[in-house]
Amino acid sequence: MSPPSEVAVAEEARYLALQALDPCAAGVLEILVVGLHDESWRVRHVAAEALKRMPASVELAARLIAVLGERGETGARNAAAEALAGLGAIALAPLVRLLSHPDPDQRKFAADILGQMGHHGAEVPLVRALGDPDLNVRVSAAEALGHVGGEHARAALESLLSEPEPLLRLSALEGLTLLGHAVPLRMVKALLEDVALQRSAYRMLGLIPGEEATESLCQGLSSGFRSVRESALSALGTQALRVEGERRAEFEVVVREALRASPGLRPRLEEALSAEDVLVRAGALVVVASLGDASLAIPVAECAREPRLLREVLRTLDTLGPAAGQTLLVRMPDLSLPARAAVAEALVQLVDASAVAALCSLLEWLEGDLRAVVVRALGRTGSADAVPPLVELLEEPSLAGAATRSLMGLAEFHQRDVVVALQDAVARKRSPAAVAALARIGSAWAVPVLKRLSRDTAPEWRAAAVMAACELEGDVGREWVYAALADESVQVRIAGARALARLGGAEAGAILSPALRDEDLSVRIAAVQAVGDCGALDRVPDLVALTRHTDGALAVAAVRALARLGAAEPDVLRAAASHSDVEVVKAALAVGAETAAGVAMALALLHHPRWDVRTAAARVLGDSAGPESLPAAREALEAESDALALQALSEAVERLVRR
Repeated sequence: MSPPSEVAVAEEARYLALQALDPCAAGVLEILVVGLHDESWRVRHVAAEALKRMPASVELAARLIAVLGERGETGARNAAAEALAGLGAIALAPLVRLLSHPDPDQRKFAADILGQMGHHGAEVPLVRALGDPDLNVRVSAAEALGHVGGEHARAALESLLSEPEPLLRLSALEGLTLLGHAVPLRMVKALLEDVALQRSAYRMLGLIPGEEATESLCQGLSSGFRSVRESALSALGTQALRVEGERRAEFEVVVREALRASPGLRPRLEEALSAEDVLVRAGALVVVASLGDASLAIPVAECAREPRLLREVLRTLDTLGPAAGQTLLVRMPDLSLPARAAVAEALVQLVDASAVAALCSLLEWLEGDLRAVVVRALGRTGSADAVPPLVELLEEPSLAGAATRSLMGLAEFHQRDVVVALQDAVARKRSPAAVAALARIGSAWAVPVLKRLSRDTAPEWRAAAVMAACELEGDVGREWVYAALADESVQVRIAGARALARLGGAEAGAILSPALRDEDLSVRIAAVQAVGDCGALDRVPDLVALTRHTDGALAVAAVRALARLGAAEPDVLRAAASHSDVEVVKAALAVGAETAAGVAMALALLHHPRWDVRTAAARVLGDSAGPESLPAAREALEAESDALALQALSEAVERLVRR
């Protein structure tokens, strides 16, 4: 007897040899049939997979069906059945004929494989097979009809529900559930009396709408069998998916009333919330939400590890209220990362004034996007105690926006507290973001502060005052914005251009005109972007001239601003496409991508010296060109040597061929 290591090596050699075979090569069929008889299931499986890839033919189907008749070769027969199921329509007729074979074992194989195929052409033959003298064949036919479907299949399966044979009733019930075909409630309730059918009957109840079906499902949660309870929960999850809005609230009321007198549910629900079956967990979430059991907040949150349940988790946590919020805040460090994310989002709705300290503690160790969610939650506490920590958070650039929005929410209840805290932060020059927040929250209080800051010796504070002036009501801040464009500081002039882009106005183009000729390039770029943002069409000639500027960044900004103004004419883009800076060339291609002029530019740039330009040109052709561009694209593909450009051209050619 060979040592185990030698056996494993030999098995791997056979596995790799079959895997390397070309299924279309001559003489390969018999080699693969031999592989179906291998002692290793891995080898048998790879042989079956290769047989599925062979050109489908009557000969192939017949050869595999012959293997089904080899008694004593269980592994080979199962592997042949696997291959037959993958052949498709070519195997349908011989398998239907096999349903009439004298050997019931062969007839059962035929029914099983037809079910795996799911071909509608098998529906009527399988319905006929329900009259087979052999019970195993009848059961296999019923199971197969659940995969094939059709009007005849549904009617035949429904008629089997009154059969005396339990296996047939079970197969019919499973098949109808698989097809999503609900039978009358009275029939299902009768089937619930049979212990062997309870699991399947409860799953069927999930397809039946209405209060009576829901109440019956709730009764299943009291079963002494875990499998039955989980089937009932799964069905409740299915029912919940079918109701929305006010109907969902009504559904939960029915569940709550039906379970009011059911003791000892908590441990069973906790068990179900960790079940492998996603629908069981979904049903458990529905029940927890209906009962409002805040003690289950932690296992509910952990259900968020399954992305498909996230929406239901958030909904359930929302129904559990502030009591659950307190529990979750304390246990946050113990939760998995997906659960933390769900809890952070839920806390926005669950927190109250008592949660401020706990939320601030979370900010000390949470990372990334979760911190921004906690900042939102601080704003929802409605507590003045949340104001100081939020003002401090304005110093963190990544959280300043979220903190400002939360402060705006708190200002609805505690405006004076918020304004005083912001004024203090500005007076101590803690953060420029505090200046903008003050302007957004309290315009009347902000004016004197901004007026003082606009004359500050430090450029960053003058710039902050200019940007905040955009938030003031009316035209109060315009004069500061206009003055900023003549400030000695580049930082302030840039802020002036950006502020004017937000303010807009008929005179914006004229006011920006000097900034377009500023001695500092960064100011000119900001002014160009502002022209595009505020729609100053009177500055189009200036932008056209700047597309030819030797500085690439300025020329790119001009091309993009013209695009935003709808003034990027073909001749302007063609000129930009000949710029010495390739970034300008790519910007021109991007702007003109969906136009005939852009396609013409792309064709002309297919042989540009730079690979990234050729890549950009290929993508334009793939997105926008017609089949007439195919010869040029193919020619460029043959000449291309860069890997990325080659890939882009290949994709472009493939898309052009399909047009």
